[in-house]
Amino acid sequence: MHRPGRQTEHLLSSTPSPRSAMDHEEEEKVQLLGMWASPYVFKVKWALSIKGVEYEYVEEDLRNKSGQLLEHNPVHKKVPVLVYNGKPVAESDVIVEFINDAWSHRGGRILPEDPHERAMARFWARFVPDKLSPPIWKWFTAAREEEREAAREAAVEQLQVLEEKLAGGGKEFFGGDSVGLVDLSLGALAYVVPIYEEIIGVRLVTEERFPALYAWMGRFLAAPPVKDNLLPLEKLKLRKAENQYSRNWTGQKPKSIFVVGNTKSEYETEETH
Repeated sequence: MHRPGRQTEHLLSSTPSPRSAMDHEEEEKVQLLGMWASPYVFKVKWALSIKGVEYEYVEEDLRNKSGQLLEHNPVHKKVPVLVYNGKPVAESDVIVEFINDAWSHRGGRILPEDPHERAMARFWARFVPDKLSPPIWKWFTAAREEEREAAREAAVEQLQVLEEKLAGGGKEFFGGDSVGLVDLSLGALAYVVPIYEEIIGVRLVTEERFPALYAWMGRFLAAPPVKDNLLPLEKLKLRKAENQYSRNWTGQKPKSIFVVGNTKSEYETEETH
């Protein structure tokens, strides 16, 4: 029996591949506890899709957290949480690496095999919350024009770093010829920034200024692991418009936010990661 406000659905990420060495003789059971607007939850969904893993999705009401969430993530009490045969794994970056290793013999690789390349992938994956998200979020929420312009300039500086990284690699994705860890970490950028641009009425990522990054955004959203697992666009637009109104006109923190980076949500203990 599910608690009110919780929804479950069974999903098949993609065409199944041969079972990995970690699979048991009995049917494996995979659950993902998430929240519809969390980019970290969708990062995990995309990783599961790359591996073709069948799973049950459980939507959490973060204002009324389920006993299952509190049991499986008692330290942070946040989503996402992946439950594999009853064993929980928390935090999106940790979950994605677990998925890559647990289903190593099926689907595409999310992290490189080479130790140095793997370390560099982890480094660039941290670029999003550490360097890129803060100025983009401030650009979107700043109440005064001078603050917004300063945040825009800071965001452009970090976007230029990504532009040079992608252009210098000569590949379609940050992960090479297919979506990898860095692409998954940057995935919300491809979807959320255009929403910010539409609400504010100012373009941040243009084809002229960031040709490689602009083209990557289109390729990422069209990639098979991603295109069938996209956040609800109109619902996000409405939420973000309400949040910006709350920030700019009341001077108060919005009661609920969808973020690119590690910004807190409605309740301090409910931020997703």
